[in-house]
Amino acid sequence: MRSRRLPRGFYDRDTILVAKELLGKHLVHVVDGVARVGRIVETEAYLGAHDLAAHSAKGLTARTRPMFGPPGHAYVYLVYGMHWCMNVVTQPAGQASAVLLRALEPVRHVEGRTQGPALLCKAMGIDGRLTGHDLLSDDLYVVDPRDDAAIAIVKRPRIGVDYARHWARRLLRFYIRGNPFVSRK
Repeated sequence: MRSRRLPRGFYDRDTILVAKELLGKHLVHVVDGVARVGRIVETEAYLGAHDLAAHSAKGLTARTRPMFGPPGHAYVYLVYGMHWCMNVVTQPAGQASAVLLRALEPVRHVEGRTQGPALLCKAMGIDGRLTGHDLLSDDLYVVDPRDDAAIAIVKRPRIGVDYARHWARRLLRFYIRGNPFVSRK
């Protein structure tokens, strides 16, 4: 699988492009020697400090530090004091852009629901210990399954960011059309 892992350069690109191209890729988290694998079917792009829906819009903090770091790292944060969500950091260090993983289709050793960022993290065993984790590591990474089948991508506004004024209406949520594991249509 090592040769199929996404290289750092994949993440060091435009966030919207990365959000779209993550669709169909496999997220792998090795827990106690067992590889949990899920196909990424839904993402949201967060475009840096000027994006009012992005955590980085409030500036550099202890919580957001991974978003400001180099591309190809995880930004994992707690919402509502009880749910973990995972982002993939994109673009050069300092840009503070990331892609939220919203839903997965279980592929191997994934139990529980995966339709939504918190459910995805719970099923994959992802929590705050992985924030800042390098996605080129041996225990948390993304692979290209080299499935040449074309996928139809749907664009919609992001979910739960009504406070972000005009940013709430931007079409920055992407999902695979017809996939039953998408969180919301």
